[in-house]
Amino acid sequence: MATAVETLGKLERRITISFPLTDVRTEVEKRLKVQAKSAKAPGFRPGKVPLKMVAAQYGYQIETEVLNDKVGRAFNDAANENNLRVAGYPRIEPKEDSADGVLTFDATFEVYPEVVVGDLTTVEIETVKAEVSAAEIDKTIDILRKQRVHFHTKGEAGEHGDGGAAIAANGDRVTVDFVGSIDDVEFPGGKADDYAFVLGEGRMLPEFEAATIGLKVGQAKTFPLAFPEDYHGKDVAGKTASFTITLKQLEWAHLPEVDTEFAKSLGVADGDIAKMREDIKVNLEREVAGRVKARNKEAVMDALVKTATLDVPQALIAQDSERLADMTRQDMAQRGMNIKDVPFPAELFAEKAERRVRLGLILSQLVGDNKLQATPEQVKAQVEDFAQSYEDPREVLKYYYSDRRRLAEVEALVLEENVVNYVLGLSKSSSKVVAFDELMGSNAQA
Repeated sequence: MATAVETLGKLERRITISFPLTDVRTEVEKRLKVQAKSAKAPGFRPGKVPLKMVAAQYGYQIETEVLNDKVGRAFNDAANENNLRVAGYPRIEPKEDSADGVLTFDATFEVYPEVVVGDLTTVEIETVKAEVSAAEIDKTIDILRKQRVHFHTKGEAGEHGDGGAAIAANGDRVTVDFVGSIDDVEFPGGKADDYAFVLGEGRMLPEFEAATIGLKVGQAKTFPLAFPEDYHGKDVAGKTASFTITLKQLEWAHLPEVDTEFAKSLGVADGDIAKMREDIKVNLEREVAGRVKARNKEAVMDALVKTATLDVPQALIAQDSERLADMTRQDMAQRGMNIKDVPFPAELFAEKAERRVRLGLILSQLVGDNKLQATPEQVKAQVEDFAQSYEDPREVLKYYYSDRRRLAEVEALVLEENVVNYVLGLSKSSSKVVAFDELMGSNAQA
């Protein structure tokens, strides 16, 4: 039996549930008899253990199960009878002032809010677009060349040699011995032998690189180096050390020529350079399209958050905060990080969780009101689009369609895209061209 629904706040509700103690005892005895049929105990054959012994061993567990079942069933019945959409899980607490022979519980919970989406025809949304030009293809080729760089000794006879008088310059790879001290005392991590790095890549502190530039092989130099206040090494942060470096090896960077062999190294079987450039363009356009879509989706989501009015259930925020914390923990573990003693308080994720839940409720309202659900045809088209960038597209199709959860992730993406297109079709949207470098350097997220 359940009492009327009490309103405790905008979304918080309470239902009082009660039922006779005899109902619980009857159900417990029934389940104990079932348990007795397979119970085992020393000195007794299976199924012949006295009921009192079965009750002593399993009674508490079975009583807990019966109470959970009865309370859960009563709560669900009450929620259905009152047409309540429960958000999260109820908080069940026993009442101390229960009548004799009656068990009474208070179920406190939240309900889903009313979502009011504003007039989308008045919303202004700025979208972006970008193009892939020959300059972007050239930049990508330069990056690919640098990824395949190899080094030759500098100072040998030839184009980059000068009879052994070569000096270190930006772009060269140097191998050095160095030792650092503070107040004439060497410090941990301040010494290394045969340490190699490329000048100009920013791997070393600027003062260290500046001191190395201009050295010849075999030459040594002592110089002061001031560690930044925010340096990762706390023992030396904000202090000035004296370093001595000795240049042991000097090499110049040899970038591969853009020729047939280079094209083949990128997977172009016949080494056709024009084909290589076209492949690069197609890949860049796919990447650009993905980033443009992500940026525009984020703009739409921002607009929806500002336009819609709703109260967000705290229970759903708490659940999503825990989910985000678990995802972060798993991601760090997969990266090989030791997270045993790293705290992951859900409160750190509350702000992000609140936005995710808010958007989820808004999208759900828009989808239901405007029939924006993902169709099987849309889902298939999305999976086929994913498959285009893989060597064997059929395997990608099999990967998604063999697992309902993977397919559900694709359906969610399509659903979001349906919402984005719907909102952009109604709103006062404008578009601006963004530079390729700006787009590729952005951190727009879906």
